[in-house]
Amino acid sequence: MRPVTAAAAGRDRDAASVPVLGLTVLYDARCSLCAFLKKWLAGQAQLVPLRFVPAGSEEAARRYPRLDHRATLDEITVVGDAGQVYQGTAAWIVTLWALRDHRALAHRLSTPAGARLARGATLAAAKWREAQASRRWGGGAYDWGDGWSYHPAAGWTFEPPACDSGGCTTVPSR
Repeated sequence: MRPVTAAAAGRDRDAASVPVLGLTVLYDARCSLCAFLKKWLAGQAQLVPLRFVPAGSEEAARRYPRLDHRATLDEITVVGDAGQVYQGTAAWIVTLWALRDHRALAHRLSTPAGARLARGATLAAAKWREAQASRRWGGGAYDWGDGWSYHPAAGWTFEPPACDSGGCTTVPSR
């Protein structure tokens, strides 16, 4: 990646002309696989620094107000320091690219044949997460406690908190 001046970065923020100096990985903090992978990634030698922010958190919403934060809970999302957004398979590949010992693997996974393998691994991880959620939340539903819940069969639903003199609580949608 070639360096770019601050003036040029303001005009043209595409990945070809703006170096990636840091990546923020939005991860599902309630998912045991995601927590394990976050810890593993943090322990790897990094060529590009990785920061970790829980997906769907207030911090994520504050840092990235234009992202679809519900989607970041479904699939890994990585945000470059110059505003690049990678989701799903591309996010896994760019995260591996940031690691010293896995950059060559990232280059192989970015080929057409490698992309099929990477997508298969991403789908396998999603299936595993769904199975874990099914055990944890009953039927594969995620309930975030803020009115939003996700069920694989129904998708995302929102029920505003019920408010009374005791405060606001979330009304269960199940």
